[in-house]
Amino acid sequence: MLNDGFPLSITLTGHHVTLTPLALEDVPGLVRAASGDRSTFGWSIVPDTSEDMEVAVRRLLGERDQRCAVPFATRRSDTSEIIGMTRFLTLRWFFAREFPDAAEIGGTFLAATAPANARQYRGEVAHDDPRLRRVGVRRLDLKTDERNERSRRAIERIGGRFEGVLRNWQAAR
Repeated sequence: MLNDGFPLSITLTGHHVTLTPLALEDVPGLVRAASGDRSTFGWSIVPDTSEDMEVAVRRLLGERDQRCAVPFATRRSDTSEIIGMTRFLTLRWFFAREFPDAAEIGGTFLAATAPANARQYRGEVAHDDPRLRRVGVRRLDLKTDERNERSRRAIERIGGRFEGVLRNWQAAR
């Protein structure tokens, strides 16, 4: 659960991608991003119709309104085209602070057509954007299925370290 002062509408800008607060108006762009080659979505649930995407976005906005997560549309920084979505979740406070000390980046998908350099965004935005540093998030968690070699390599390229395998931590599809 989010503390009262944590920003629910923050925009984070990196070299290749910008994370903007998720909105219902993003549904058409998200559907376009989810269309085409879906082979890379094997590890994420990615709706493929406008109706299902709207349901998913409404659910994520509900999580935001309940102060449980901070969802974003992922956009190319150069064109503002929506190329996916992500969110901060599993927010944790270890000290009596306004902002979380740790957060997970997850619930992520990127369009198959997203530029290769955009695929490194998972930690790039959080690392590059001074606003996230200013709010004091000290640890970002990146999880992926242990069989998802592509994602594991991407996490390593941005400086992530393997810390272990979580067994039965969450339900599988």
